[in-house]
Amino acid sequence: METPNALQNWVTGLNRRSYGAFVGLIIGLTGGLIGLLIAVAGPVIALGVVLGLLAGLYVLTSVSAALYGVIFVTALLPFGTLPVKIGLTPTLLDLALGAFLLVYLLQWMTGQRRALRLTPVHALIAVYIMWLVASFLLGMRHAPPTSAILRQFAETLLSIGLTIVLVDLLRDPAALRRLVLVVIVAAGTQAFVALALYALPDDLAERTLVRLARIGYPDGGVIRYIEDNPALDERAIGTWVDPNALGGILAVSAAMIAPQVFAHRPVLRYRWLTLGVLGLVGIALFLTYSRASMLAFAIGLTFISLFKPYRRYLLLMFIGAAFMFVLPQTQDYIQRFAAAFTASDLATQMRLGEYSDSLRLISRYPITGVGFTGSPEIDIYTDVANMYLMMANQIGLVGLIIFLLTMLGIFLYGWTAWRAARSHPELAAIHIGYHAALLTALLNATADLYFFRLDFQGSITLFWLVAALALASSRLALAESTVAKPNSIG
Repeated sequence: METPNALQNWVTGLNRRSYGAFVGLIIGLTGGLIGLLIAVAGPVIALGVVLGLLAGLYVLTSVSAALYGVIFVTALLPFGTLPVKIGLTPTLLDLALGAFLLVYLLQWMTGQRRALRLTPVHALIAVYIMWLVASFLLGMRHAPPTSAILRQFAETLLSIGLTIVLVDLLRDPAALRRLVLVVIVAAGTQAFVALALYALPDDLAERTLVRLARIGYPDGGVIRYIEDNPALDERAIGTWVDPNALGGILAVSAAMIAPQVFAHRPVLRYRWLTLGVLGLVGIALFLTYSRASMLAFAIGLTFISLFKPYRRYLLLMFIGAAFMFVLPQTQDYIQRFAAAFTASDLATQMRLGEYSDSLRLISRYPITGVGFTGSPEIDIYTDVANMYLMMANQIGLVGLIIFLLTMLGIFLYGWTAWRAARSHPELAAIHIGYHAALLTALLNATADLYFFRLDFQGSITLFWLVAALALASSRLALAESTVAKPNSIG
């Protein structure tokens, strides 16, 4: 008869053998699935899937990692989708946003978060969201929504929802500073990719970008030129494919980075490194030949230079403008700006035609617009190279006014918080940078539509991410000043 110790040892050995067999089975299945994926999709896609799954598992353990994932996907692969079709194929941005919101909600469900922190501006944001939903529903009278439009509209609402989540999530200056660092890395990487593709021969750059067709990118015709004329200069596109959309994200990122060069407490220890990244982003922005983005960044930089520590930018801007007017290599650029202001080039003339058609649509549907699902009349269309006119087309003048009041509310709230922010060395530069980035986006939108157009979710996410960060920096500055007052009295 077996002793109790012998029986216990046998059970322990059996458990170990079962555990070992289970681990071996998992390893075998994993290796088999990876081998099958390599055979079906190729080694590059297989490597991307494996790394993506590992990153996804890590993201689910940290809300900060999930947020950084949203920023990197937005900056580097805004149009990427899963490499396999599963019915309604989600984009990589969908997955990143979903993971971020899931981790955030889990913190509420597990009791890690108890009090929701908001700002007065969120009341306007809530009204804007409700108006978007109303306009969408009313627009269904004209045409039924497709599955793609439904998904994109839901993504837009989630992007706007970032203003609620981030303001509640970001509760210390260090978190806001780390986000600037993440933007520096992400924008610098995109600028490097854009410059590398620009430097390659056109056919090689085309073949390189076409490899992204496996994850939802175009499978040809991606290289862009001024006025789509191969006889004219090539335009930098990076992984955003559209040069104007790339110009927008680079201009916004550059405005966010610029205050760090002369900040009292920069997020990067070495200022020359920050200046180098800003220069890299600036060159890539220049090579997009996006006049709206360049002009918006210049005005954003002027806004930054209004504050005392950053007035040195005025001299740098003056020197840069002088070089642009003197150097032979920049004369074509100057002529393109002159052509835009005199409406003598084809692109500007097409824009003016779009503006005229847009005003005609607004006159017919002034209150609620025509919605997002389609045009009610064959002779009108909603797309126009001006975000504000496009808004009026789709959500009416009422929706446009609500949006403008929301943006005004963000800046007024930021101005209220500036006195508190400027006395905080960790907050001053990032507070200015976030608001300068939002101003740059709003100015850029006067000649582009990507911050509102549903199929450019990367641009929409970027816009509302910047708006959320501006609100978060203001709320945090006011909160820090409230905490500091009793200490100063004591």
